[in-house]
Amino acid sequence: MNRFLMGLSLTATLAFAADSARVWKSSDLKGYEKKLASKVDAQKIASEGFGKLGSNATAQVSHREADGVAELHETKDDFFVVESGEATLETGGSVVDAKKTDQHEVRGPSIKGAEKHALAAGDIVYIPAGTPHRLLVSKGKQFTYFVIKVTK
Repeated sequence: MNRFLMGLSLTATLAFAADSARVWKSSDLKGYEKKLASKVDAQKIASEGFGKLGSNATAQVSHREADGVAELHETKDDFFVVESGEATLETGGSVVDAKKTDQHEVRGPSIKGAEKHALAAGDIVYIPAGTPHRLLVSKGKQFTYFVIKVTK
């Protein structure tokens, strides 16, 4: 599918009302690895939101080229679908030097006592609200993933 048609397809998909069914085709999501790679910030991450899903969820695609910070969402569950690349997901334990960065959001530089999970394309992840988590991406590697955040 050429870029114009792919963009038109994605635009039409995102134009649905919040209560409409949505479909994200794998062929459309695969293009985000390159699109977002050109937009990474100083922390080596870039994301593009897809808006609200109903009254309590949002969707986005994120691309990382370096380790992330430790995060804890007090009221949001995270669901990831890995699109490309590889990373190590740390979960559990406690956020080191935890600081509240927004309402119901905590960040820190690392996690103490975390369990590690190797992630690769096709993997699906569920992180319940209140669970510390962090993505580690090896130097020279990338990790692109579709995220749905559900507020409890």
